Parts: sequence; structure tokens; C-alpha cells
Amino acid sequence: MDISVVIPLFNEEESIPELYSWIERVMNAHGFTYEVIFVNDGSTDRSWLLIEDLQEKHSCVKGIKFRRNYGKSPALYCGFKKAEGDVVITMDADLQDSPDEIPELYRMIVTDGFDLVSGYKQKRYDPLSKTLPTKLFNATARKVSGIKNLHDFNCGLKAYRKEVVKSIEVYGEMHRYIPYLAKNAGFDKIGEKVVHHQARKYGKTKFGGLNRFFNGYLDLISLWFLSKFGVKPMHIFGFLGSIMFILGFIAAGVIGVNKLYDMYCGNSYRLITDSPYFYIALTTMILGTQLFLTGFLGELISRNSPERNNYLIEKEI
Repeated sequence: MDISVVIPLFNEEESIPELYSWIERVMNAHGFTYEVIFVNDGSTDRSWLLIEDLQEKHSCVKGIKFRRNYGKSPALYCGFKKAEGDVVITMDADLQDSPDEIPELYRMIVTDGFDLVSGYKQKRYDPLSKTLPTKLFNATARKVSGIKNLHDFNCGLKAYRKEVVKSIEVYGEMHRYIPYLAKNAGFDKIGEKVVHHQARKYGKTKFGGLNRFFNGYLDLISLWFLSKFGVKPMHIFGFLGSIMFILGFIAAGVIGVNKLYDMYCGNSYRLITDSPYFYIALTTMILGTQLFLTGFLGELISRNSPERNNYLIEKEI
């Protein structure tokens, strides 16, 4: 099979028939063998009934129905597991992503040799409340991930080599960072294509507002930390703990020397505990010890994890 199109959706009953007809027209015009996987993320409208109706008429249609709304990342994860095409295309169900982009995305994967191609909605038809946070978010994501050539990490229209989606785990709300996940898994041939962005035709955006914006930053920090220190937690906790303990120990030594000097000068009535620096030094040493032990425990958990030697092998002969 040439292409799997994975479409996560939530309450998009107006768009589904039109979107499928558009995809079918593009696929037939280019002679692709394909499947369309709709992942119904707990819709409360008639979305699932429409998917069932399409499946009865078209054997290439597949559907996954969640019992409740889990989010876009779980929907993509389940769609990726079911996908059988050599190239996997993801797009949103709201008709803002154009299926006419599919042939060129497919060519960039198969002919140009990219592992992943992300769409770039250079001209957007979203409100300012969505576009401004998106620009700030993408600038931060480029800096943290090191993927300098991507302008739109969260664009729903993407193309992947099949091996990419079978090798990464999309969870929580990590769908924003699939290029970063792919890079960490060793798929670093990541490209970008300017795609046409259309104004929403039906319904309203499911964008979650400021809470989603801040959650995106928290997820990015988590992903960065896991990619850097997830396997070797001792490298960060042990380092910080050692530095804090050494600083606290030096401070305690200085306080002790000052006490001896006071005794030598006849000022023995002053107690070490009278100085606030004593408590600062003691607290620093305790925190340093706790950080070190945290790193040690994390190292023990990591070394005994059943996934500790789960490596991705590209080829065996």
C-alpha cells in the first residue's frame, strides 16, 4: 500500500463526507493505493455514524472509535499502529488542510528521501489569539529541539516514512513534538513544505486557549529533559547534588574557621548557630545529598527497566 491517511477528529460531522470525497479524488487521479483511517476521539455528534456509512461503501476506509475524548496524541498513536502504507499522512478533519498536498508530500518522502515532512502554513486564516502564541511556541521549539528548518511544529498536515510512526510513541499531548520525537529516535532527515491553509468551513476551532499554550511549554521542557537525562538521571541530579554539597561543605568550613578565630581572639561567647550562614550551609548540604540520592535512585530504576536495552535496529543481514 502506498499511503495511509490518518485523521483524528472530534465533532466534525459536517466535514467528514466532503473530506473523504476530496481525498478519494486526489488518490484516484494519481493512481495511489491507499487507506483512510478515521480516529473518532469521543465525538458526541454523528461523526461515527458517518464513518460507518463510508466504511460500508468504501473498503479503503477504516475507523477507530474511542469510548471518550482522550486527545489528539492518543488518536494519532492508535492510527499509527493501524497504518499499513509505506507513507503515512496525517491531517485534521476540519478541511483546513488540503488533500491536494498529498502527492507532493508523498514524493518528498519516497523520492527525496525525507523521513518526515512537516507542513508550514505560511499564510494562516486563524484568529490572532491562536497565531501569536503559535509563533512564540514554534520559536521556542526550534531553539530547544535543534530542528532549525521547521517553522510550524504543530501543523496537522505531515508525512512520515512508515518506519518513523512505528518507532515513536506519541502520548499525552506530545503530538506537537513528533518531529522532535523522530529526531531523538534517529530519524533526522526532516523537511518542510509550504502548504495551503484554508479558513474553517464548518463549526469552530477546538483550540484550547491559553491553558493549551502553557501546557505546550511544559510538555516541551519534559521532552527535552527526558531526551537529555531520561536514560542517565545521575548525570543531572548527581552533578547538581555534588555541587550543592560541596558549596555547603565549604561554607560550613568557613564558618568553623571563623569560630576558631573568634575563640583565639577571646570572643568565644558567640555560638556558630547564631550565624544565619550556618543554617544556609546546612540546608545546602542536605539538599545536595537529597539531589544526589534522587539521581542514584533514578539510575537504579533506569538500569532495571525492562526497556533499558530496547534499541531500534534499522537493518539486519
